Amino acid sequence: MYVTTTKRLTTDGARKMMSIAIEKAKEAGIAVSIAITDAGGHLILLERMEGGRFHTVHSSTTKAVCAASNKRATSSRGAQAQQLDAAHALGLALAAGPERWTAMEGGCPVIADGECIGGIGVAGGDWATDERIAQQAVESIGASWK
Repeated sequence: MYVTTTKRLTTDGARKMMSIAIEKAKEAGIAVSIAITDAGGHLILLERMEGGRFHTVHSSTTKAVCAASNKRATSSRGAQAQQLDAAHALGLALAAGPERWTAMEGGCPVIADGECIGGIGVAGGDWATDERIAQQAVESIGASWK
């Protein structure tokens, strides 16, 4: 067979994730940027909360793209989940290209019925908080990030 059916993240699904992420960031008392992409890493939604630092726009976008590409949460591990030292993490980021790979936590894939349909990146809090907000946003639409 040469054609297959695939699932995709809808705009409504992305909006729901965005609203939950903003709500959770407000509860944590932080201003973040949130980026939501489709499975190919193309931006669907991007928001920088009032007071969010401008560099978080790029960090959140990179986290979302990396999570969608690797189909796993962002971390300091390589594409095969191997532990990376600082030199290898930097080398991987440079090799992947601008805004394509990061070792920072806070990016999660959006997985529906075992298929990656997108990614979300949250930046502006500490890494654990960014990651928790991203996970809660994914779960809010009945998807998984694992």
